[in-house]
Amino acid sequence: MAAFQPADTARAQGPVSVADLAEDLGDAVVNISTAQTVQGRRSVPMPEVPDGSPFQEFFEEFFNRQNPGEDQARRVQSLGSGFVVDGTEGIIITNNHVIEGADEITANFNDGTKLKAEIIGTDEKTDLAVLKVEPEAPLKAVSLGDSDSIRVGDWVMAIGNPFGLGGTVTVGIVSARNRDINSGPYDNFIQTDASINRGNSGGPLFDMDGNVIGINTAIISPSGGSIGIGFAIPAKTATRVIEQLREFGETRRGWLGVRIQEVTDEIAESLGMDEAMGALVAGVTDDGPAAKAEVEPGDVIVRFDGNEVETMRELPRMVAETAIGKDVEVIVLRKGEEVTISVTLERLEENEIEEASATTDDQPEDKPAEKSKVLGMMLAELDDALRKQFSIEEGVTGVVVTEVEPGTSAEEKRVIAGDVIKEVAQEPVETPADVEAQVEKLKEDGRRSALLLLANPSGDVRFVPVRIEDE
Repeated sequence: MAAFQPADTARAQGPVSVADLAEDLGDAVVNISTAQTVQGRRSVPMPEVPDGSPFQEFFEEFFNRQNPGEDQARRVQSLGSGFVVDGTEGIIITNNHVIEGADEITANFNDGTKLKAEIIGTDEKTDLAVLKVEPEAPLKAVSLGDSDSIRVGDWVMAIGNPFGLGGTVTVGIVSARNRDINSGPYDNFIQTDASINRGNSGGPLFDMDGNVIGINTAIISPSGGSIGIGFAIPAKTATRVIEQLREFGETRRGWLGVRIQEVTDEIAESLGMDEAMGALVAGVTDDGPAAKAEVEPGDVIVRFDGNEVETMRELPRMVAETAIGKDVEVIVLRKGEEVTISVTLERLEENEIEEASATTDDQPEDKPAEKSKVLGMMLAELDDALRKQFSIEEGVTGVVVTEVEPGTSAEEKRVIAGDVIKEVAQEPVETPADVEAQVEKLKEDGRRSALLLLANPSGDVRFVPVRIEDE
């Protein structure tokens, strides 16, 4: 008879406990409760009853008690999480959406202490808020760590206040990094499967050394509860924002003054690039930093301040995190050649409108419009009649598209009648013949697509790669 073999001791004990870590960090995590006054309106109308009916008085009394006044003010409360980063000054970090619109904010600590909190500053773009309390003695605080060093698969721990259940500890791993969930222009979230629920917002995500490497802020959940997909703002993104909010009460971001779009595989091929990377400049703001440094539409920004720009969405974050007034080296690809440009960053204003403008001479009125068909598009010179027909603004110049053939690459790329071709392969065009000549040159060079710079009737521009198909 075979003897019983005990299981491996380490396996029998399960994963290493995080009890000591949780106990040490718990006092630095707070529950954030807020209250605000909102105007309430009667949601259920009173039934119609005949005047003098014995039910009239009963219904009036009941509904007035349930709905006291059409515009009766009422108090609404909500819960979230936060953590202390400066115990002496009483500085607490949380999400902006946790405290937005609140009349009263209270920080509730593990030992039962409740302290009123005031807002030092908020930043909607990164969903961060800095609060301040007045403690009688220094508070337990935690430090922001190096979120860049965290790897997919590393263990992390969240502490927070899900569903009002304060002091809740959950553990998981880093599932992914650099997630874009379309919540703002600087999305760069850490994804984790550590359970994060409503009420965890604003709470810390710790590494196994007890450093805050993320601020929990969002979940994906059809049911409203955790399904193992949570997102945290990286500590690197938060650190600079927190410093500025503490110092100035607002954020001060760098501004380059360009409109950019993604470099797709088709665009990369049409530009002669070996791979799709960087940020394609679709427009340059008049009198902005890029315009002053002579950055041009059609340039592909591949390096910024010594860092490679792998994808378009990396550039806004790089620019925003760079000091205002700094002279930055920007490397662009221009017509296949690398060009190094020095740009002095300015401050991004919240109401800054980044758009390019163009002005040229008017078309002669007595010249007949030239027309031709290229790449499945019927093209014509832009004259006053066509400008009026398609409501094209005066500052927009180029070759107007009057018709797009169904089933062509141009239609697939959503080119429509009224679009104006300003450039082909980064060369300006003024007539349909110019477009034809550029397309023929691209064919001779073996290119599979033509990169068009298009303007819509109001002047907004974009780059569109259209396949070159032999007639």
